[in-house]
Amino acid sequence: MTDSQMIREIKEGNTELYSELMRRYQRKILAFVYHMLKSAHLELLAEDICSETFYKAFRSLHSFREVDASFSTWLYTIARNTVLSELRKQRGANVPLEESGIVPVAPGDVVPEQAVLRSEKVGKVREAINNLPEKQRSALILREYDQLDYQEIATILGQSVSAVKSLLFRARSSVKSQLEPYFYEPIYEHYEGMKSR
Repeated sequence: MTDSQMIREIKEGNTELYSELMRRYQRKILAFVYHMLKSAHLELLAEDICSETFYKAFRSLHSFREVDASFSTWLYTIARNTVLSELRKQRGANVPLEESGIVPVAPGDVVPEQAVLRSEKVGKVREAINNLPEKQRSALILREYDQLDYQEIATILGQSVSAVKSLLFRARSSVKSQLEPYFYEPIYEHYEGMKSR
């Protein structure tokens, strides 16, 4: 059953189908919300915001028009707006780490070097993404993590396709420049004197 068929039936009163529609998109929306909240260290709110997104979508389903956007694009738009609303509420309310519920986890006694390096690299990439301005971060997450096309991203962000491409270019450039100090390996410096021989 397609999204359109399910939505039609839900609008006609078969509301039980909404849980199936939620199941289709829950992981993607949760991942998107999590990434959006991470920069503000509010990822613990991701599940609540995801639930709120689906609740808002259900309440507004009667106004959803497929000619304007696909259901997934519409849902991402609601998720993004819900996250931005939460971030506005939280702005200025700095919660100390010990009160945030975030418990730092110490690694096990023996952690292979490769796993540590990989974890460090992943952490640096996430940090670089989290440092991006909101629209660049949203565009990058929607494109790289959620694999949405430019038109869908444009609809979600309320931008033109060319503006989305520009956001993505700036986001990738910024991430690259932030990561260069960590991933540059001067492998040829040892051989510099060999040229004169």
